[in-house]
Amino acid sequence: MPHIQRFAVAGVLLLPLIFVLPARAQEADGERLRAQDLKTQQNPPDLRGTWSAVIENDKFISGTDRDYTTGTHFSWLSAADDVPEWAANLAAAIPLLASEGKRRIGYNFGQSIFTPKDTEATALVRDERPYAGWLYGGVALLSEKPNTLDTLELDLGIVGPWAFGEQVQNNFHRVIGSPESNGWDNQLDNEPGLLLIYERKWRTPDWSISDANSKLGFDVTPHIGATLGNVFTYAATGIGLRIGQSLPSDFGPPRIRPGLPGAGFFDLPAGDIAWYFFASAEGRAVARNIFLDGNTFSDSHSIDKETFVGDFQLGFAFMINSMRVTYAQVFRTAEYAGDEPFDSFGTLSMSLKF
Repeated sequence: MPHIQRFAVAGVLLLPLIFVLPARAQEADGERLRAQDLKTQQNPPDLRGTWSAVIENDKFISGTDRDYTTGTHFSWLSAADDVPEWAANLAAAIPLLASEGKRRIGYNFGQSIFTPKDTEATALVRDERPYAGWLYGGVALLSEKPNTLDTLELDLGIVGPWAFGEQVQNNFHRVIGSPESNGWDNQLDNEPGLLLIYERKWRTPDWSISDANSKLGFDVTPHIGATLGNVFTYAATGIGLRIGQSLPSDFGPPRIRPGLPGAGFFDLPAGDIAWYFFASAEGRAVARNIFLDGNTFSDSHSIDKETFVGDFQLGFAFMINSMRVTYAQVFRTAEYAGDEPFDSFGTLSMSLKF
């Protein structure tokens, strides 16, 4: 058979492959895309932000009304990588934030109130801490890798009468029928406050302590951090232990600073339930605490503070669908000379995604 005929026969025989192979490849690509779409439909990316509210009060369980007596904190945290361009560029330029991590931006608003133990006296109680309120707002950048969370936060606010600590505390006491605090005329003077905060938290792999179907396990969460400003300046380190179900869903519950670190966000597949018990400890080396050292730029009441302060907490977290609720009891070592060996307060938080 001449060469031309052989090429013609081969061309006829190969002609179907010209159409069949691309069709098969397109069909395979289609099956792969359909599988990816099905996986995405079953576990769609969560583009919702998270709203959180935290209430801390020494009336919870302890029943006291002194020292750090109450705190409220409200925050919103964006979904992963849902940040404005300026925030993404800033996060990429800051070496303290993990590179190639999921970026989040958050905004917060809060108030903390401090009183001496003797709240009946109208005169200055010189051997106890000053009355003080702290009203603030802030912005935070977070960078999350699978088992690492970096947080950089800037808070601005006011200490003193303009923080409205007296009005909030005494009006609330009138509502619940508790005695009012009488010494607010001796509170710290008005002073603008600034805090720059950095924290890094690690999360070990979730070690299973039961069969795979139960998702029951435990992990360890060490952390380090530092805060710089005229309100607080301190370095901190600590560690936590969690035991429960679906631990990789979060990095622990949010807290009011100074306190053990957590995070407002959580990632829980639709329809799942997660829960865990946690126990944590943190030690702080305190260089400045305006609520003990007194005002920075004016003469005010102050008391000798303790340089080293520790926090210990025991608590429980529960998550279902788009909601997380946590409660912890916190025990804080003496913060100043003559203070009780331990102060205790409860912290209740709720986070919602929508």
